[in-house]
Amino acid sequence: MDSKPRRRTVVENGDTGEDLVLATLIGNGEDVGPIVRHAFEMGRPEALLQQLKSFVKKKEIEIEDLCKAHYEDFILAVDELRGVLVDAEELKSELASDNFRLQEVGSALLIKLEELLESYSIKKNVTEAIKLSKICVEVLELCVKCNNHMSEGQFYPALKTVDVIERSYLQNIPMKALRIVIEKTIPVIKTHVEKKVTSQFNEWLVHIRSSAKDIGQRAIGLSASARQRDEEMLDRQRKAEEQNNSGSADFVYTLDVEEIDEDSLLKFDLTPLYRAYHIHACLGIQEQFREYYYRNRMLQLSSDLQISYSQPFIESYQTYLAHIAGYFIVEDRVVRTAGGLLSTDQLETMWESAVAKITSMLEDQFSHMDSATHLLLVKDYVTLLGTTLRQYGYEVAQIFEALDNTRDKYHDLLLTECQEQIMNAIGNDTYEQMVMKKDTDYENNVLYFHLQTSDIMPAFPFIAPFSSMVPDTCRIVRSFIKGSADYLSYGVHTKYFDAVRKYLDKLLIDVLNEAILSTVQSSSIGVSQAMQIAANISVLERACDFFLRHAAQLCGIPLRSVERPQAVLMAKVMLKTSRDEAYLSLLNLVNIKLDEFMALTENINWIAEEASQNVSDYVNEVLIYLDTIMSTAQQILPMDALFKVGSGALEHISYSFVAAFLSDSVKRFNANAVMVLNNDLKILENFADERFHSTGLSEIYKEGSFKDCLIEARQLLNLLSSSQPENFMNPVIRQRNYYTLDYKKVATICEKFKDSPDGIFGSLSNRNTKQSARKKSMDMLKKRLKDFN
Repeated sequence: MDSKPRRRTVVENGDTGEDLVLATLIGNGEDVGPIVRHAFEMGRPEALLQQLKSFVKKKEIEIEDLCKAHYEDFILAVDELRGVLVDAEELKSELASDNFRLQEVGSALLIKLEELLESYSIKKNVTEAIKLSKICVEVLELCVKCNNHMSEGQFYPALKTVDVIERSYLQNIPMKALRIVIEKTIPVIKTHVEKKVTSQFNEWLVHIRSSAKDIGQRAIGLSASARQRDEEMLDRQRKAEEQNNSGSADFVYTLDVEEIDEDSLLKFDLTPLYRAYHIHACLGIQEQFREYYYRNRMLQLSSDLQISYSQPFIESYQTYLAHIAGYFIVEDRVVRTAGGLLSTDQLETMWESAVAKITSMLEDQFSHMDSATHLLLVKDYVTLLGTTLRQYGYEVAQIFEALDNTRDKYHDLLLTECQEQIMNAIGNDTYEQMVMKKDTDYENNVLYFHLQTSDIMPAFPFIAPFSSMVPDTCRIVRSFIKGSADYLSYGVHTKYFDAVRKYLDKLLIDVLNEAILSTVQSSSIGVSQAMQIAANISVLERACDFFLRHAAQLCGIPLRSVERPQAVLMAKVMLKTSRDEAYLSLLNLVNIKLDEFMALTENINWIAEEASQNVSDYVNEVLIYLDTIMSTAQQILPMDALFKVGSGALEHISYSFVAAFLSDSVKRFNANAVMVLNNDLKILENFADERFHSTGLSEIYKEGSFKDCLIEARQLLNLLSSSQPENFMNPVIRQRNYYTLDYKKVATICEKFKDSPDGIFGSLSNRNTKQSARKKSMDMLKKRLKDFN
């Protein structure tokens, strides 16, 4: 709103200040209310009224002056206004005429417009009706399609159709009744689908549980085949190494690579599971289905882990373990392909519970087993189970540790079985050298255990230096090594050679060696048996190297690592000790037999009047016996053993000569008896010397001989035959000629020496005869020995 221009108020003479203020306020259009209120408050309203009247009067005078000044202009304006009024009347008449004509034309157009608008309205209604009808038709078509899918069991397409109806049509259905029917039917359809799919899934659960055994057996069979291929390859490698060690350098190396897709071989249908999970996901209840699946599979696992006591475990363990393998192979496939149906943590929980139950079951079953074979069969299948499931990412170390904890029990059972077999082999042995009539016998009993002493094939029939006990025992030991390596292989420890070696030493020392020692120490064996046992021990001692190499081969250890001197079995040392004890037993039996043949106190006439020039009868028997012993020993015993047997027997003969002189039954003897014994000893010395050279021992033992074993008897007889026996007391002569003789023994023997005939009147006839120089020397020796003692 534009402000009004202020006019300057002319103040006439005689105006008061209050009049000026009031005029200014009114002129400026300001509120005069405060002044009026003030006038009434002061009790002077009349003065204010007078001022207002005066102000009005002034303004009227101003208006009148203004009209007088513009009178002519006002008249002209009124005249112009009358002319405009005439023009307006004419224009109004023309407008009325034009309006009439327009009304006449517009009435027809208006009727047409109303008809057109009505047509448009009808068209719109028809279009809307068609649109709504199409929606209803499409909805009904989808309903029909859904019904068809349901009737055909195609639940996923049915649910997709329902989902389309819900998302795109349900809120747009124009017919309320139809919409209500569909809204009520959709939950019914979903519930029906859920029940049907759950029913199919339950059938699949039953089917997959019954199929788990076949799945596990096929998977374990594949692992067994792979293991067999590895063992065959290792066997070819061993043969190549043996050829290399034998000097053959022509090798053909082949690498067989066979890729096997286990998923293609282990075919089992998870389609019902995928369908059920997918449909539950479509229904928005996939978490419910996950819990349902996990709960039911855990129940199945708990049931599958229960041991059936309707039949022995050894008859059902394969089915039991194959079922578990199949179960977890299926679960692995579910985790990998089912899109989150089963989590890795859930599978880990299932596996941990299964491992705990399996290890507990194995410990319990193994504790009741009393057969090494059964233990090995179960262990082998359990390792195949572990190998199979390890390929699917399962941690099987705890199962292998449970198996490793049973190896002592297994080997105790195996040792017990082998002990019985070894005792039977030793008990059934005839202690006669084996006769092999053909090369197959030689290969099976000698070459198979590397017992040959030459690479040249012998002529047949071949007489082996050992009895049947040796190859029988070697077979038992070889089977023990195989059983031990089989049990320790494919376990926790990949390097198990030391364990096999430990148990092998235990078998050879605690079982075989003890059984041989028991036989050696028994009183029922004779000389031939003792000699054959000693020969057998020597062969078994040599076979220890074969046992160690065989163990190394089965454990995959290079042969060069066991061919070092420090790599020998402790059993080899123990067998060597047992062999020495067998030699002692043999020598003891030989000496007992020699004592029976010699019996010098009975076979010799110690006071003969004449010296016989014939060889004593006992000497022939001793020579025949020694010849038999030495010939047999030369055939079956090593050269060092032959030397021990020969030297031991001859030393005992020498001892027997000296002991005969010291015997209490020999009260006295004369020179004739000394001469007879001297002749006998010469025969024995000749035999000893001849045998020492004919057996080839002279080429080995350069500094000794069999003849030296008779040295004590020879020195004693030389002393008794000497013309100056008192030279025995000469240190130089004694050290050179009589160093084996003992002072006390010589003194005792010399006291018995009476150089006179044993006749009734012998002492009387010779009492006054002159003593010979020899007798004087002997008497001097006796006197000096008595003084020395």
